[in-house]
Amino acid sequence: MRAIAFKEIGGPEVLRPVELPTPEPGPGEVLIRVSYAGVNYGEVQHRLGDFGAPEGDTVTGLEVSGTVAATGAGVTGLEAGAEVAAYLPDGGGYAQYALAPASFVFPLAGPALDLRTAGAAPLVLTTAYGVLAGAGRIAPGDTVLVHAAAGGVGSAAAQLARTLGAAAVYGTVSTPEKARYARRFGYDDVFLRDGFAEAVGEATSGRGVDLVLDPVGGPTRLASLEVLAPFGRVAVYGEAARHPDLTLPVLSLWKNNRVLTGYNIGDLARRAPETLRRHALAALAQAASGAVRIDITAEYDLADAAQAHQVLEAGGNMGKAVLRVRS
Repeated sequence: MRAIAFKEIGGPEVLRPVELPTPEPGPGEVLIRVSYAGVNYGEVQHRLGDFGAPEGDTVTGLEVSGTVAATGAGVTGLEAGAEVAAYLPDGGGYAQYALAPASFVFPLAGPALDLRTAGAAPLVLTTAYGVLAGAGRIAPGDTVLVHAAAGGVGSAAAQLARTLGAAAVYGTVSTPEKARYARRFGYDDVFLRDGFAEAVGEATSGRGVDLVLDPVGGPTRLASLEVLAPFGRVAVYGEAARHPDLTLPVLSLWKNNRVLTGYNIGDLARRAPETLRRHALAALAQAASGAVRIDITAEYDLADAAQAHQVLEAGGNMGKAVLRVRS
């Protein structure tokens, strides 16, 4: 099968086309003939070595859509030829065929979730829902601030926050162009990230927000703690700015009634797969009904995966990008 793999960590140029054997599903696994693979920052991290050094030709790719090609022992309810979306905790999506645990494979249903859209859904929607409802413990009436508001997770999170009862949703971005783009997803307002704390204070009359979603890190994370309302939560789910880890004093948390929490989909896949599946099903149902829209702004051939990574790593992306493996 055709695939895009890397043998050493490095920039987008280490991604290269290869021919690999088609994998065979083991017990509890599903082999998917891939139609589309989502492009995510997690795959950039994989390529950069954040998940460990590669062993031979390593194929990244954390979410795909396609058709069921075969199932392993013990798998029920997924017939050959069925159209599905899947989260791939071990990667492998940048290829003509990919293996997924059956519990993370979801049959497509609803008029709004075709194969192209579904290729951009399982990781992004599950993360957005999980960080809001799981880590963030969102409650009806909450005010939410979403960093990286123009990205795949950010654009989905704004819409999901509304379905979960948020009273107001604000966002931050790095450029005015991204602010104009993000507003189409229902944000009450979108601020430039530089100086966002003052803008949030003005927008909330000094109260602050109940929940901040932060995939950025560094100074943005520190400033996020300062804009929390009493019992407000900063929910961390990434380190896109690649700053060194923070050392935070605990005293300021309890003295100011602040909460710091985190969401990592890979950890859930290992330790609480049933929770991950529940989050995924809830989020995908919103997309299938049309209540949440995934905006695919770029489509690349599988062979152009390095170009997709270059744009994403440079911060030039808005919405979601996908790789077209099979139309």
